[in-house]
Amino acid sequence: MENLKTLVDSLYLLKPEIAISCVLVLVIIMDLIMDKNKTFLPYVALTGFIITAFLVVEQYFFKTSITQNLQKLLVIDAVGAFFKLIVILASCLIVYFSLISKEVKEAFDRHGEYYALICGMVIGMFFMISSADLIMIYLSLELVSLSSYVLAGFTKNSLRNSEASLKYFVFGAMSSGIMLFGISIIFGLTGTTNLLAVKSVMAAGGNSLTFLFASILIFAGIGYKISAAPFHFWTPDVYEGAPITITAYLSIASKAAGFALLIRFITLGYVQQIDASGAWQLVAGSIDWKKFFTVISILTMTLGNFAALWQDNIKRMLAYSSIAHAGYLLLGVVVLTNQGLSAVILYFIVYAIMNLGAFLVVMLIANKIGSEEIDDYKGLGYATPFLGVCMAIFLISLTGLPPTAGFIGKLYLFTALIEARMIPLAVIAIINSVVSLYYYIRVLKHMFLTRPQNEDLVINTSFAEYVIVLVLAVPVILFGIYFTPIVNLAKNSVALFLQ
Repeated sequence: MENLKTLVDSLYLLKPEIAISCVLVLVIIMDLIMDKNKTFLPYVALTGFIITAFLVVEQYFFKTSITQNLQKLLVIDAVGAFFKLIVILASCLIVYFSLISKEVKEAFDRHGEYYALICGMVIGMFFMISSADLIMIYLSLELVSLSSYVLAGFTKNSLRNSEASLKYFVFGAMSSGIMLFGISIIFGLTGTTNLLAVKSVMAAGGNSLTFLFASILIFAGIGYKISAAPFHFWTPDVYEGAPITITAYLSIASKAAGFALLIRFITLGYVQQIDASGAWQLVAGSIDWKKFFTVISILTMTLGNFAALWQDNIKRMLAYSSIAHAGYLLLGVVVLTNQGLSAVILYFIVYAIMNLGAFLVVMLIANKIGSEEIDDYKGLGYATPFLGVCMAIFLISLTGLPPTAGFIGKLYLFTALIEARMIPLAVIAIINSVVSLYYYIRVLKHMFLTRPQNEDLVINTSFAEYVIVLVLAVPVILFGIYFTPIVNLAKNSVALFLQ
C-alpha cells in the first residue's frame, strides 16, 4: 500500500501525458459512437492539446525532478517542458493544417484514426523528451515511430504515400534494432539501463572501448529520429510521399523530441559536472562526443544542402533542407556548453515557426494547383501575391538572412562555436548557409521572375488561411528585429534546467 501511495503521489509529474492519453481515448470513443458526423473530432483533439499546453507551461517552472517513485524513469525540468511545448504547439497547428488539407479531407471516414495517431505520437514524444532510462527511451521512440509509419501512408489512394510508409518502416525497424543492440551491450556491462547508474559504472572505470561502441549504436536510433547523416536516408522519400501535414509535423515535432532525447542522453549519461564557465565535463573514458558530433554535424549540413540543390519537388527540397538544419542544430550540441544548449533552444523556436510556415504555403498552393513541382511555381508570386511574399519571408529566414528570425538563430549558434574556439566549424557552417541560398532563391526566382504558365491563374486565400499564414509570418520578421523575448526564454530554460 505504501508503494502504491508513493506511486500515486508521483502522478502529478505526468499530468500532460495523462491529459493527452485521455484525449486519445476520447477521440477513439467518439469516433466509434458518432458513426457519420466526425467533423468535430479535430476540435476535440485541439481542445485537448490546448489544455495539455497549460499543464506543460505549469511544468516549466518545476524544480528539476527525477521521478524517484517511478524508478527514475523520467526527468521533469524546464528544458523538457520547453520541447514539450514545441511539440504541443506544432500539434495544434497541424490540426488546423489538416482541416484545410485536401489530402486529409479525402480520407474523411478515417478522421478518428488520424487524430488518434497524432495523439499517440504526442504521448510518445513527451516520454522521449523526459526519458532517463534506456528501456524508456526505446519504448517511447517506438511509440512515436509506429504512429508515424501509419500517418506517412495515411492517404491509401496515393502510391507514393504507401511507398513512403514502407520505406519509413524499413529504415525505422533497422535503426531500432541497432539501438536495441547498443542498449543490450550497456545492460550486459553495467546490469542497469538507468542512465545515471550507467554513468556511475563508467566513472568507476568500465570498458571504455565497448561503451564507445554501444554509445554509437544507441546514437544511430536517435540520429534516425533527427535525420542526422548517415541515418537520414528515409527523410527525402518520406517527406515527399507523406501528406504535407504529416511532413510538416515530422520536420518539427519529431525533430524536437529527437533533439531533446539527444540532450538528455548526453547530460544524464555522460556529463560528470558543469564547470563555472558552463562547459560540460564528460566522464573519464567516455566517447569524445565533441569530435563525434563535429563530424556528424559537418556531414549532415553539407549533405543536406548540396543534395537540395538538385531537387525539383519542393517537398523533397524542404526535406533535404530539414536535414541541413539538423546539422546546424547539432552545432549547438557540439560545443557541450550551456550557451550551446541555449542556442539550440533559441534556434528551435525560430525553426519551428519558419518551417511550419513554409510547409503551410506549399500546402495551400498544392490545394489550388495540384502540384508540388518547383517548375509549376512559375509566376505564382503574381497569381497569389500574399502567399508569394510570405513564402519569400519563410525561405529567406530559412537561409538565415537579416532581418529575419533565422538570422538570429544562426547568429547565436555561430557565437557559441566562436566562444568555444571552434572557428573552423563556424566557417564551414557559414559556407553551408551560403550554399543553401541558391536553392531557396531558386523557388523565389520561379515565383517572381518567371512568366506564369497560365496568365489567367488567380489563387484566392480565405480569411482563415490569411490569418494563420500571418500568425506564422509576422513573428519571423518581429523576432528578427526584436529578439530579446526568445533569447530570454532560451536562457531562462537553461537556468531552470541547471537548478
